[in-house]
Order: sequence, then structure tokens, then C-alpha cells
Amino acid sequence: MVVAPSLIPKRPGDRVKTNRRDAVSLAKLLRAGELTAGWVPDRHHEAMRDLTRSRETAMLDLRSKRQQISAFLLRQGRPYPAGKKTWSKTHLSWLMSQRFDYPEQRLVFEEMLLAVRQAQERLKRLEQAIRVAVPDWSLAELVTALMAMRGMDLISASTFLAEVGDLSRFRTPRELMAYLGLVPSEDSTGDTIKRGAITKAGNRRARRMLVECSWSYQYPPRVGRPRRRFATSPGRRSVASVSAIGR
Repeated sequence: MVVAPSLIPKRPGDRVKTNRRDAVSLAKLLRAGELTAGWVPDRHHEAMRDLTRSRETAMLDLRSKRQQISAFLLRQGRPYPAGKKTWSKTHLSWLMSQRFDYPEQRLVFEEMLLAVRQAQERLKRLEQAIRVAVPDWSLAELVTALMAMRGMDLISASTFLAEVGDLSRFRTPRELMAYLGLVPSEDSTGDTIKRGAITKAGNRRARRMLVECSWSYQYPPRVGRPRRRFATSPGRRSVASVSAIGR
């Protein structure tokens, strides 16, 4: 049984530590049910976790490089019009149309754009690697099950499960939410009840992924134009409906 050291109860005034005292204390705590067992991932699961974390690092690197371009243009007095979506095709065309008075500035701007393209290619390679690796993963069926929820795709489901691991070790959804730090903090005494923001305990990567998925969940599901045309063809309405629900 692997126990989290940070969750082992310890008396504040106990300043004597020996192997014998530790063994006796652990035995008493185990008998009293005060020890929390930790889940130990296998080596393949650790490899998947390394892959999903590498994808997150690439995403943050891409975001940083995009912010550098925006900051550079802002210093030049060329902000993108407010209210318009950035990093769309229109925004990219606007970036390519920028002209500068000095060749040094043009060189810096081109290097920034090249860095963004390289970061995008790196992110696509890692996401493709995740798609290839998921079918051979022990949690592949659970990834497919999570994708049935609106707002979750293969990347978000894989990242969440790579950080949390086996969900069966949580007896109730409340335990899972407490583990992820998505429950409100509370400082209540007597008749006074005071609740604050979420605790933000546990794995921050899994918590961030769930928050991003919840922002996507607020939008209703829609069927794209190619699927609408496919649905109108005779004899294929049921197939299109099932495909749209799965997406």
C-alpha cells in the first residue's frame, strides 16, 4: 500500500523520529483508517502523461509567441481592431500586410511569425502523436466514453485521464471534485457559514482542462454544413444523427 506522506497525520509536538516509532504510528493509523492510499500508475500511463504534458508545454509556448507579436505591434502603434477575433484567417492576412520603415523591424517581425508557425507545427505533431497512442492505452475505452460529453474531445479527455488516472478509485463524484480542488472553500463556525472560492487543490492540469471544457459546454451542439447535406440525402438520416450526437 502506497500512502501519500503529506496526508499522514502527525502531532505538532512530536519531535522524536525513529524507524520504530514510525512503524508503530503507521500501524495504528492504518488500523484506524486514517491513511490515504495513493494510486500508482504503470510505465505506459506515465509515458502518456509525459506526452500530454509535452503538448501542454507546446500550447503555452505558442500562446507566449503570439503575445510577443501582439506586444511588438502595440509598441509600433498598430493594434488589431478591437472586437475582432485574433489569429483567424483575416488576422493572419492583416499581419502579412504590415510594412515597417526599418529593415531591422521587418526582420524581427518575420522571425516572430516564423516562431509562431514552428510552434503550431510542433503542437500539431504532438496532438497527432496523442491520437495515435490512445488506442493502445489501457484507458482508451474511458477516453471514448468521456468524448460523449459535450465540450470534451480526444485531446482534453486524454489529458484529463493522464493526470487523474483510474477514476474507479473515487467512490463518489464529490471525492473527485475535492481531489481536483473544484469545491468551494469554507470557514464556518456555529451559525455562521462562510464559503469562498474553489480550493484549487490537487492537480492543476486536470483542473484547467475541466474548466476549459466547461467553457465549451455552454455552447449548444451544432451540426456543420457538410453534415447537414449528408443528413438530407435519402436513407441516411439516422446515420447522420448518430454521428452528430457522437461528435
